[in-house]
Amino acid sequence: MKKSPVTLDVFDRKILRLLQREGRASYVDMAKAANLSESACLRRVRALEDAGVIGRYAAVIDERAVGLPLSVFVTVTLSSQAEAALTAFEKAVANVREVAECYLMTGGSDYLLRLVVADVDDLERVHSQELTRIPGVVRVSSSVAMRTVVKRVELPL
Repeated sequence: MKKSPVTLDVFDRKILRLLQREGRASYVDMAKAANLSESACLRRVRALEDAGVIGRYAAVIDERAVGLPLSVFVTVTLSSQAEAALTAFEKAVANVREVAECYLMTGGSDYLLRLVVADVDDLERVHSQELTRIPGVVRVSSSVAMRTVVKRVELPL
């Protein structure tokens, strides 16, 4: 289901920019950044949460620091692009813990995944014991990222 974009004013954008950089910012800090009273800021944050603009709050974890230094981009081709096949794959891949991101794609492959793994042995395990065992998967191709050049968690608001 397609969501209509929410109209954001200058105050909303200031609040969101701060929250993207500092998710633990206090309402006092947000109010100062947006030039609003604390109560007005609180109302705006709650409205942004209710509208789904703020989906959740989370910490950004350093993948290397927790022993998951490899990002692997994986393309997956299915035997069918019927809605039932896509839904079945999406449900199955959602249960693979190493899948950090999954996108339905146009072009030569059906899905693009980003895996986070400890090493090549871990990648081989995920490939052979998880991904290739999902019904309907006919091709899996992996590329290991040598270095992260740009990785943003902030949207350009």
